[in-house]
Order: sequence, then structure tokens, then C-alpha cells
Amino acid sequence: MNVGSLLARHARYRPNHVALVCEAERLTFAQLSERVNRLANALHSLGLRKGDKIALVLPNCVELILAYLAAARMGFVVVPLSPLLRGPGLRTLLADSESAALITCAGMSAAIGEIRSELANIPHSNFIMTDADEAGFTSFHKLTAEASGEEPPPVQIDDDDLYNIIYSSGTTGQPKGIVHTHYVRALYCTLFANSYRYTPESIVLHGGSLVFNGAFVTLLPAWLMGCTYILMKRFDAEEWIRTVSREKVTHVMLVPSQVSAILASPAFSDGSISTLEMMCSVGAPFHREYKEKLLRILPDSMYELYGLTEGFVTVLDRNDFARKIDSVGVPIPFSEMRIVDAERRNLPVGEVGEIVGRGPLMMPGYYKRDDLTRQALVDGWLYTGDMGFIDEDGFLHLVDRKKDLIISGGVNVFPKDIEEVAVQHPDVREAAVFGIPSEKWGEAPVAAVLLKPSSRLSADELREWINTRVAARYQQVHEVIIMEDFPRSAAGKTLKREMRDPYWAEKNAAI
Repeated sequence: MNVGSLLARHARYRPNHVALVCEAERLTFAQLSERVNRLANALHSLGLRKGDKIALVLPNCVELILAYLAAARMGFVVVPLSPLLRGPGLRTLLADSESAALITCAGMSAAIGEIRSELANIPHSNFIMTDADEAGFTSFHKLTAEASGEEPPPVQIDDDDLYNIIYSSGTTGQPKGIVHTHYVRALYCTLFANSYRYTPESIVLHGGSLVFNGAFVTLLPAWLMGCTYILMKRFDAEEWIRTVSREKVTHVMLVPSQVSAILASPAFSDGSISTLEMMCSVGAPFHREYKEKLLRILPDSMYELYGLTEGFVTVLDRNDFARKIDSVGVPIPFSEMRIVDAERRNLPVGEVGEIVGRGPLMMPGYYKRDDLTRQALVDGWLYTGDMGFIDEDGFLHLVDRKKDLIISGGVNVFPKDIEEVAVQHPDVREAAVFGIPSEKWGEAPVAAVLLKPSSRLSADELREWINTRVAARYQQVHEVIIMEDFPRSAAGKTLKREMRDPYWAEKNAAI
């Protein structure tokens, strides 16, 4: 079940098929395999062995793909980290993961320099830089150029061996290291290839960050099937649209903020993405306003995925999208789910509670955190912290995250319900609702919004517009904040915590 064996297979049986495209680089499977062999042999020459952790602090680039594949082949454990990290946050994760090597880029040189003396686990030679020859770093390209392109030494890899540690995005506080085995990653290959109808002729485009676990949902099926995988170094809506059209892309996965940017782009038209056989939203609630628009354009291609890096996943299939547009689908094969109350008792159809699930993609646990593992995994079930209900047909409806719930005047207010109203305004591109302290109600809803570029809408006008359209008085927003952009994680998720916390800090300071 070693996912690293897939590349060698394609290099042997379809060596001239295009495997990877990244800007001007177009690598066949034979070329990609040789480069991966060089990196695997180079890392082996530095003394790295099976089980050693390799931190990857890189933006989207070919070298990041090479590292994922080389690690899989050699049994190294990859630790992908956001290049947005700095200072104590970066130091903490590098130390917590016990990384024995670091592959990074010139843009991280200063940040690494500030903490380097505290990274005792990483030998001097194992600080590797991909895009520059800089003193104090081993040159990635010199290292690999001098290494053999032949198959590296064979390594016995078992199903339970670790493949990666993915640190949580931090949307819920202190990041946690989520462990995935080779078995779990092999099932990502098969289950998602099946769910999204991949074939060897599929062409996959990825515009999000490769350090986000959601990237593996399309990357690993592409490895399995031998697809062409196109990697954008950075997301740009106009370039994304041009790439879909030029390369005849068939499979894409996007976070909702990317979807809204594409739909707002002057380059977008109904025919510009007509080659897509799969367009899936992931990472955050996908508002109905956008679903309905895309469904008109791609009636047979729309999917939605709800899932946690920890390993429970549901998929809304293209055949169910129109009739179950407000749901996030059903558990993938070999998985099951329940809805439970605060005492962990099963709730009936239609009643809102915490989503609990189990299946073959579940992590064995959090890295070195048995205490947190015991909280999340109880009797084999993953407690997600998300709120939802199951309808009469067994489809899951996501209501909101438990932590985002607003309790106003003793009433539960779900931000998603208000966000669904706000994005219906023709000038609103994106909305994020959260609770702030209120002396009268305990908490009051606030709506942060991004407006379309041509808009002259004022915050007061939008507040009135929302408050006359929400279903209940307790859903009326106390304030509307117009922003240039939202704080986001490397995965593209909106970080409500960063917008919400200053209000609570001010309240606590006053107390």
C-alpha cells in the first residue's frame, strides 16, 4: 500500500504521458520518476532513513511534489507546513514534529535564520533550499544533480507506517499534528478516484495550497490513475479560467472563496469551464447562491465534500446535487455517521446535534498527543465538533461548527443561516458572521463582508437589507463590517477567530 510505488509503475508502463505541469515545466512520468529518484537518493546520502521526519516549508512548486513522492518511496514522514508561518509558531511545529531535515525556499531564509539555533534535531547539512544558493543552506538542485537517477535502495513499507503529519490550520486554536499512514493515503487514492470518476485520461488542476490536506483529495487519485496534474504556483481567478480552457481540464477542487472569485472574474463565462467533469467545493460551507449558479452551468459536474483531516468524509455526488443542494452528501464507502446530543446519545432524523463518524480514512491519532486523541476518538468514533442533522434519505446537512455557534438571548444562532442571506445581495461577494459580546443579549451577530469591486454599498445599507430578510429577529446583525479581505489559513479557510477574538479580548480587559 505504498503510494510511492505508483510513480514507478506509470514510469514503466506509460513513460511518455504528461504527469506534471507547473507553469513552463511539463514533465512526463519518466522524467518525473528520474527527478524523484535523484531526490530520494540525495536525502538518503544525507543520512535520512525510514521514519525520519522531513519538514517542507514551501509554496506551491515542483520541488514540493518531488518531496512528497520521494518521501513516500523511502518511508520518510513528510511534515508540510505553511510558508506563512514565522517565529514561535514555526519553531513550535518544527520542534514538535521532531523534523530531521527542512526543505524550504529563499523567501523563508530570514525566518529560518531567527530560529535556527533552536532546531537541534536538524543537522547543518539538512537545511535545504530549493531556489537559491545561499550560505548556510544545502542547494537542492546541486544536491539532486549530483545524485543518481536510478531506483533508490529498496525500503520495506507497511500499511501502518506513517506517511505524513498534517498540522491543523489553527482555526480552533493551538495546531495539532494529525497523523496519516500509508494505508490511509492509499485509500485516499482509491476512494476519491471512485467518488470523482477519475480515469487515466483525466486532467486535474490544483490552484490551492499543497500543504492543505484537501490537496491530497485530488493529488492522490491522480497518482493512482496516472493523470496529468497541473499545479498553479498561486491562485489567480483569470489564469485559473484560462488554464481550464487551454488544457481542457476535467477535475478541480476549490474552496468557496476561490469559487466566488472565479464567478466574479470578467474572464468568466458559461462556456469557459465547459470541459469540467468534476468541480468540487471543500473546506468551508458552500453557499446556495453559488451552488445554484454553478448548477445551471455545470448540471452534471458539481460535487461538494465535507470532511475533517482527522478522517471522516461525506460527498454530495453530482447525481444528487440538484435534489439535495442544501446537503453535504453521504459518507464515502465503508464509512458511517451518527448525530448525537451533549450526552452522546443518538438523535432522530431532522434533529440538530454533533456529527460523529467513522471509516477507513481516520487518523490513528494526533502526534504525541494521546490526551487530545482520546477526546476526539471515542470507541472508534470521531467527534467532529460540527453541528448538523440527517434527513429522511440519510443525507447530512451541515449547520455550523459548534465553536461558531452564537448564543444570543439564550437562543442558538447559526452564522451560516445569516451568511446565506447576506450573499444574496448582488453587491456581496463573501460573508462571514460571528458573535461579539453584548451586555443585553450575551452575544450579538456581526457580519463581515467582501463587496464586489464596483459596489458603493454602505455598511448601514447592507445591515438594514440583511435584517429585513433573515428568518427570525434573533438573527438580525448588530453590525456590518466591510473588509478588503478576510484573514485566511493556508487552506483558504476564513479565520473567523482572528476577526472575533479582538472583541472578546476588549471585553475581558474591561472586566
